[in-house]
Amino acid sequence: MNRIKTAPTLEIDHLGKLTLKDEMLRLIWREHQISRADISRRLKLSRSTVTEIIRDLLATGFVKETGIGESSGGRKPIVLAFQDNAKVILGIDIGARHVSVAMTNLRGKLLWWKEVKFPVREDSEGTYELIYRLCNESLSTLKKGTEMLLSIGVSVPSPVDPIRPEYLSETIIPAWHGKSGITKLREKYNVPVYMDNDANLGALAEHWWGAGKNCKDLIYIKISNGVGAGYIFDGKLYRGSKGIAGEMSHMPIDPNGKLCGCGLRGCLATVVSAWALKERVKVLSTLYPSSSLISGGPGVTDIENAALVGDPLAVQVVREATDYLSGAITSVVNLLNPDLIIIGGSLSRLGDLVFEPIREKMDSCTLVGSVSKTKLQASELGSKGIAIGAATLAIEQAFIDPKILNVNVAPAALK
Repeated sequence: MNRIKTAPTLEIDHLGKLTLKDEMLRLIWREHQISRADISRRLKLSRSTVTEIIRDLLATGFVKETGIGESSGGRKPIVLAFQDNAKVILGIDIGARHVSVAMTNLRGKLLWWKEVKFPVREDSEGTYELIYRLCNESLSTLKKGTEMLLSIGVSVPSPVDPIRPEYLSETIIPAWHGKSGITKLREKYNVPVYMDNDANLGALAEHWWGAGKNCKDLIYIKISNGVGAGYIFDGKLYRGSKGIAGEMSHMPIDPNGKLCGCGLRGCLATVVSAWALKERVKVLSTLYPSSSLISGGPGVTDIENAALVGDPLAVQVVREATDYLSGAITSVVNLLNPDLIIIGGSLSRLGDLVFEPIREKMDSCTLVGSVSKTKLQASELGSKGIAIGAATLAIEQAFIDPKILNVNVAPAALK
């Protein structure tokens, strides 16, 4: 994964005002390379103040003098560069049926990634044993191992209340009894740990590094065991007052439809989700006796593969799900008017088989002319996107909360 040329502007939140040293470090990170003179001009500081603060930043190892820059007259400036590889970040994607871990540098460059299938919903203890194994495996590839770890981001298949991040929905992952286990990770690795919903982190990753990196208003839709959406408005992630914005799974589609896991009937998840697709294959199987999906209890990947080669049963199942999905997406577009819709997870790799019907529905059913200009495309980050998004959350927090980078103390790994 290549380093991007630019990064989104980082916003200061409730954690408070940054010191000049923190703000200067953020500027160097954002610009990749910059001279002292440019820092002085951008932050409206005296040359002596900049020189004094830079001396401290050089001692941390996060900043390094890298050479001589171009001069517009007079002495050539010494260029300062942020050291992207000074520390690493771990991003953990806890899905309903898998765990994946990504290790990135401080610029979001993917250094290591692995995914393992696992019954997450039914086994919380086993899930964390797997998480520790994957995290340790990733860190073992580094010369200084855990000393290089700055922080951890975690994605979960549940709404996350920012006020109560320990709590997870017992409806979605009942065997976890409402506990996320985030404290275990903090104690295990002795670094800050941040947690958010998987669709939110998919949106964050696409906004920073993927299909939406030049877009301020986008919606990322993830199709898996449910249908979740992450919203980026004006370049910022929108979570709602309790962290449950974007739960498209439970949009009402048919009041007389199937019973959903939430206890209601006819939710979008009952017709557009991994389990809904598999159930529909069973229902329609007698109509397509020659289909490759008849035997073996096909999974979603099998259904996608069959649809790509024109298997009639798979095409029918995908077409039906896409009809429902088109209606839901069109409603969201009419309500929120984003510049871009990004689809990730199941069905996203089927190309025009899925995307053309959605575009047609958006064109025919949007009420305002400008709404029909909303673009639609697949995730650029694919199956790695959610774990990368979790790492991105940790990177974002590192430049919002000065305590994480702790620029007043040289990192142990860099001494």
